[in-house]
Amino acid sequence: MIQIGAGRTLRYLSDMLESAIDGTFDETRYDESELSRLESRWKQYFYQSKLSVEQTEKEREELKSLVSDISHQTKTPLSNIRLYSGLLMEQAGSEAEKEMAAQIEAQAEKLEFLIQALVKMSRLQTQVIEVVPCRQQIAPMTDAAMETVRERAEKKHIRITYEVPSEICALFDRKWTEEALVNVMENAVKYSPPGSTVDIRVKEYEFYVCIRVSDQGMGISEEEKAQIFTRFYRSPRVQQEEGVGIGLYLAREILKRENGYIKLESKEGEGSCFMLYLRK
Repeated sequence: MIQIGAGRTLRYLSDMLESAIDGTFDETRYDESELSRLESRWKQYFYQSKLSVEQTEKEREELKSLVSDISHQTKTPLSNIRLYSGLLMEQAGSEAEKEMAAQIEAQAEKLEFLIQALVKMSRLQTQVIEVVPCRQQIAPMTDAAMETVRERAEKKHIRITYEVPSEICALFDRKWTEEALVNVMENAVKYSPPGSTVDIRVKEYEFYVCIRVSDQGMGISEEEKAQIFTRFYRSPRVQQEEGVGIGLYLAREILKRENGYIKLESKEGEGSCFMLYLRK
């Protein structure tokens, strides 16, 4: 009789587990009078878990809506600020007035950058951003990323050397992988001294394609390597530079969604090499 009771209990518990896994668990299906106290505790646990999942999903949907609202509501004010600063620049009667108008424009650009960066991060975390990898050539994506950073590199007299064979293909989402690569390349330009070189190369391996971005900048210490891909981390040595410390975090998360990854090789004072690995 004990064995029959134990077998029945196990079947009920197994049934509960199955229904919890596939999301169809319903407390009303189980009669507490027929089961042991252990079964009752299982029942309470699954019910609370279901409530927790529902609450988490509700909060995620609310956050998605909030992110969308912030993105939409800030576009018009920022556009107006930049428009008026341009008009002030045109009508400025003195160098001091021109300087003030230029500062308004610069601060508006910085604010727009910060808002967009935070919106992208929030969208990625709440899965508003959908990364859809497909097999395609790498060269068009790397070409576009290089054009994005070319102007900033030229202003610092930084030379970009570039070697990407046109026939190499990989599995990646064009839009978001370009975003990840631009983040890495912009960091290379930002933290490299004027007159130095940033080198972009692509190498094929058996299972992955690697995009290498090497610079001749300040390098990264061993202590900082473990923190460099975390949200909002910024080295004390670069606090004077613009940014909020989410570019590398976004790059890592985007590649992770594509079943790729990012690695870093660096020595303090000897530059850095970031390697973006994409599945073939």
